[in-house]
Order: sequence, then C-alpha cells, then structure tokens
Amino acid sequence: MNNSKYEAVLFDLDGTLLDTALDLGMATSHVLSLYGFPPISDETARTHASDGMRALLKSGIPESEHHKYDFEAMRLQFLPYYHEHIADRTCYFNGTAELIMALKRHGIPYAVVTSKPDHLACRVLGKFPELADIGVIVGCDTLPVSKPNPEPLFYACRKLNVTPEKCLYVGDHIRDIEAGHNAGMETALALWGYIKDKSNPQAFGADYVAEDFRKLAQIIGVEI
Repeated sequence: MNNSKYEAVLFDLDGTLLDTALDLGMATSHVLSLYGFPPISDETARTHASDGMRALLKSGIPESEHHKYDFEAMRLQFLPYYHEHIADRTCYFNGTAELIMALKRHGIPYAVVTSKPDHLACRVLGKFPELADIGVIVGCDTLPVSKPNPEPLFYACRKLNVTPEKCLYVGDHIRDIEAGHNAGMETALALWGYIKDKSNPQAFGADYVAEDFRKLAQIIGVEI
C-alpha cells in the first residue's frame, strides 16, 4: 500500500541508481590511448562521470590542447567500446536494490530520466535484476531536449500517468535539481553520487539531501 506523499519517484541513472563511473572511465581511457594519452584514474572518472562523455574525454587531455581534437569523433569511438563493456565494473550503490524492492512493495511507480543515450541506459539497466524491468526510461535522445529542460520529466510522468507536482526527482548533479524544480517537482540530492564538492550540499538547492539510500527511503516514506 502506498502511504507516501509521492505518486512516483524519478531517478537519474549515473551516480544515482548505479555506480557507472569506472566503466565510463575505462571507455575514456581506451579512446585516449588511440591518441597517445595515458589512462585517466578512477578518481578522475568519478569526478567527471556525471558531466558526460565529452567532459570525461577532455579530462584526459591538457586544456591547452583541446582545440586540436575533434571530440565528437572521439565520442563516436567511445560509444561502441562502452556498449561492449558497459557493466564490467558497474555496480549497485549500497541500498539501490533494496529501495527499488521497497517501492515495488508499496506500489510506488518509478522511472529513470538520464543524460545517457536511451539505448545505453536500457542496456546497463538490463544487466541488474532489480532494475531490468523498469518500464519507463527516458534518455538524453528520447526527446529533442534534455535536462535541465523539464520535458523529459514531464514525458516520464505521462508514461506513468502521474502528476509532476506529486513526484520526487532524485539525482546527483545540479542539472537534475534544476530539471526537477523546472518540472514543479520536489528534489532530492543523492550525496553518494559524483559530486565534486560535498562540503556544501545545500548549494544545489535541492528540497532534500540524502546521505544514503536509507535516508532517501525515509524521505519517500518507505522502509528498506
């Protein structure tokens, strides 16, 4: 039975539901090696994972040399490698599976709204049993616009047949919080995610800050 004040919960993917940084980093290092650059560290991958492929690639090249490279071409080299190695090192965050199961028990619908391309989001989610049956996945290319534009969140709500103002959006990047507020939703900052400076989480402007999934469960109104 759903006793939560929310009709549904929407999640970002990278750095929120799944710890994907190390596979993103490996794909980045693979592409950089083609251009004679050393691999990036796991720490660098975590720092830039939520900023997208282009930011990851730029992190491994001196800024003074960025103008020499076609990052769109590099992104196209990144994609097939990442597709094949998308879950080599990716894993749940502590509590991911338990929260999803709690939402199911309480009959609370949920969806993923991510900056990952749709086919990659579906592929990585399909590797994890508790996430494989998520029916509504909105990627960065599902619609002509992406976060922080609210339309991807509105689209997910229409698919779930819920009211945006009665939903919670959970993410680890400022664009997630902005997208949620632009959609009229309450937001929760996933403090376990890829946040560069965790010393002042209030600076993101989220309605809630969740240190872990247990705290997020309390915000939603379920037990894990």
